[in-house]
Amino acid sequence: MESMGKKKPRPRRSFTSEFKAEIVELCRRCDRSVGQVAKDFDLTGTAVRDWVVRAEVDAGERDGPTSGEREELAALRRENRRLRQDVEVLKRATAFFAKETR
Repeated sequence: MESMGKKKPRPRRSFTSEFKAEIVELCRRCDRSVGQVAKDFDLTGTAVRDWVVRAEVDAGERDGPTSGEREELAALRRENRRLRQDVEVLKRATAFFAKETR
C-alpha cells in the first residue's frame, strides 16, 4: 500500500548553459507553451520557467539581480563566512595566550 501513488524521485541532472539558452530561445520564439516545451524535452516545467525568468532578468526585461550579481553575492557571503571563522580562531588564540601568561 505504501508504494501506491508514490513516484520514484528523478535523479538530479545538470544542464549546460548552452542547452538552457536553447530551451529559453525555443520558449520565446515558439508557439508552444513552456509546459509543452518541458514535456517535449523531458524536463520539469518549473526548471524551464526558472530558466526563462533568469534569462529575462539577465536581459533587463525583468527586475531582479542578474546572474553575475548573484554569483558575486554568493562569493562575498563565502568570503564573509571564512573571515568570521578566522576572527573566531584569533579570539580563541588570544584568550588562550592571555590565560597562559598570567
